[in-house]
Amino acid sequence: MKKLRLLASLSILILIISGCSNVLDSLSTTTSPKVNQNFQTVDYSSIKSIPDMNSIGFEWQKIDDHRVVGYNFYRTELDQGGNTLKLIKATDSRYVTHYVDKGLEPKTRYAYQISARLNDGSESATTQAYIVETLPRIVAVSFAQAISNLPKKVKLVWQPHPDPRVSYYRVEKYNTFLKEWVWASASKIENRLSAEFIDTGLDNNTTYKYRIKAFSFSDVESAPTKVLEAKTKPLPISPTNVRSSNNIPKKVYITWSASPTSDVVQYRIYRSSYQSFGYSNIAAVNSDTLEYTDEINADKKEYYYKVLAVDKDNLESTSDVDSTKGITLAPPSKPILTLAQIQGNKAILNWQAGDNRTTSYNVYKRVKKYWLFSDTVKFNNITTLRFEDHDIVQGVDYYYSVQAIDEFGVLSAKSDEAKLTLPNTRI
Repeated sequence: MKKLRLLASLSILILIISGCSNVLDSLSTTTSPKVNQNFQTVDYSSIKSIPDMNSIGFEWQKIDDHRVVGYNFYRTELDQGGNTLKLIKATDSRYVTHYVDKGLEPKTRYAYQISARLNDGSESATTQAYIVETLPRIVAVSFAQAISNLPKKVKLVWQPHPDPRVSYYRVEKYNTFLKEWVWASASKIENRLSAEFIDTGLDNNTTYKYRIKAFSFSDVESAPTKVLEAKTKPLPISPTNVRSSNNIPKKVYITWSASPTSDVVQYRIYRSSYQSFGYSNIAAVNSDTLEYTDEINADKKEYYYKVLAVDKDNLESTSDVDSTKGITLAPPSKPILTLAQIQGNKAILNWQAGDNRTTSYNVYKRVKKYWLFSDTVKFNNITTLRFEDHDIVQGVDYYYSVQAIDEFGVLSAKSDEAKLTLPNTRI
């Protein structure tokens, strides 16, 4: 495409040079070239140009004279009020008749002048100022959307850019850097027809800001889209009214009220021996189940429990909730011996119940045989507070203790042992 030549009637533009001047009257050069005013100049009418967004390609008719060793290109930027010409290119052959000026600003007017460079170090007079304007930037992406309520992520979608000059997109995210909020590149999306980006690993229930820019094959960027905002999905709400039992033998029974979050699919039960830390997942139940029994198989065992809700996206409610303490049923209190004596040829034991839970008793009879060894006999299902043992022998030491049993079969500790010996009556 060939740009219009400079019109003399336009006062805001540069005056056309006379045939014997080197540059336009209103322009000056940053150097003082040696000009051969008698040598022909490049034919202005032969100059053609094709502008792009950040570059302009030129073509001209060569000067067919063996003294020409190349061409000099001078340039100034008109839209910034430039009036000083700068040498930007010196070609090294008179046969080179094409040049691409790069690194320019989109939609900006530039003035160029060309001279022939001679083998004696001088140059011809320059051409008239050749005015050309770069193309405008690619227009911004016309439609873009940020999708909220996704688990730990935000999804961006946009309409693919219709301009075939678009090579890729850059998604920018509003972030803090050194305590300053700045737009930083989050991802480069290759291919004009690609039109989505998913930002992952985000915080829950947090708002994020994004914008999208389109880039040409020569890395010229469009204006950004409007700021796109999206908020990540919040964690499900924890269940309430979590309760645990303290009176069930070898078990803790846990109940709770359902989470009000609509897409909860599961509850996870966590347990620890400590109230503040050390919780581990011991079970999971579906969202229709609001109870759990922890089989412990130990008496008076204490644990702390937390119940957390899990939604369909596997987001778990916060663990920063109060725990509940559960305790398995304690054993009944041990009996208290009130009498242990030999009467005639029998041993008699009397005792008191340690509490009102006892339904029966075990009596243990330990017979010492050797220095470190003994035999133990157990008498069970005793429902009174008295026991008589007729199976004793003179001169043998017997050790008796009593153990309580409640209705669940939970055993108390044994009472203190009582030592009884039937005296040896032989002379």
